[in-house]
Amino acid sequence: MRRGALPYCVLALLRDEQRYGVEIVRLLGEVDGMVTSEGTIYPLLSRLRRQGLVETTWRESTAGPPRRYYQLTAAGHQALDAFAGEWERFSGAVEHFIGEGDPKR
Repeated sequence: MRRGALPYCVLALLRDEQRYGVEIVRLLGEVDGMVTSEGTIYPLLSRLRRQGLVETTWRESTAGPPRRYYQLTAAGHQALDAFAGEWERFSGAVEHFIGEGDPKR
């Protein structure tokens, strides 16, 4: 389940600002259950780029080599909005069965 939601968590992190890969890994790691590695994120970012959901720019860094920054494209915003609607519907349905809708509770 985490693997299916992870791309959309990354898109959500890019919704309001550009970020670079290590920053994305760090921000995900700050949330319990979302710890991931660069070995997971960089292939995911490449896939999102090939799908046209993110685009990249290079920027000089004061702390080392230039960094590749990722930002959402219009298609990325649309994909995130569509997922958010589906997630709300899906999570509500799951909550129905494991939460209040459970007749044994």
